[in-house]
Amino acid sequence: MSPANADNAPKAIAQLKPSVVAIATVHRTRVPAMKFIGTGFVIGDGQTVITNAHVVQTVGVTDSGEVLGIVNGNSGSTDFREAKLISHDAERDLAQLRIEGPSLPPLKIGNSDNAREGQSLLFTGFPLGMVLGFHHVTHRAMISSITPVAIPAASSRNLNAKMVKQLRGTPYYVFQLDGTAYPGNSGSPLYDPETGEVFGVINKVFIKETKEAAISQPSGITYAVPSKYILELLERKKND
Repeated sequence: MSPANADNAPKAIAQLKPSVVAIATVHRTRVPAMKFIGTGFVIGDGQTVITNAHVVQTVGVTDSGEVLGIVNGNSGSTDFREAKLISHDAERDLAQLRIEGPSLPPLKIGNSDNAREGQSLLFTGFPLGMVLGFHHVTHRAMISSITPVAIPAASSRNLNAKMVKQLRGTPYYVFQLDGTAYPGNSGSPLYDPETGEVFGVINKVFIKETKEAAISQPSGITYAVPSKYILELLERKKND
């Protein structure tokens, strides 16, 4: 990371924390009632939250009593606010949620087409949920490659249905990061410490399964969905 980025990191982290939320579910008969399932971040009017689709896709499927929501976590608060899933992009693993009540500080979506290999970024989220305590955690990450989601396997025997579907469709590119994310980081914003603009969404599970299906020892590399796909999701919802 350049000296300028290093100097700006503490300020950027402090400014972004109020906009980064935990995605959680509540069930009144469960012990504990609240369960943390990922990370999200606020954009737009302060009532729109972006996260990964896989984080929220099973909420309420097996038990209709499970309620989706967010926890801000700012200043140690664990107040739960109900959220509704209003749109999603299963292919790119993005979801748009809507919360009620007072608006939260929104993050600005940057132009991910301007991101370059070798660029140093940060991502902030809630790795491992409550295991490490309910605190924002920030990691550094360098864009090590801008790579297509599905890559040809060494043999057709190594291709699964998901990889075949990706290869037949229009390829899209993601950020491969030299940085370690953990369960709970899914949905974290990947951002420029100089501007605070979001360039991507951390994806710990969905892309990894596609790209590394043929690898017997998973690499531990982290991936992020470029922010331009967030804008496409928002535009598609607006035109529905």
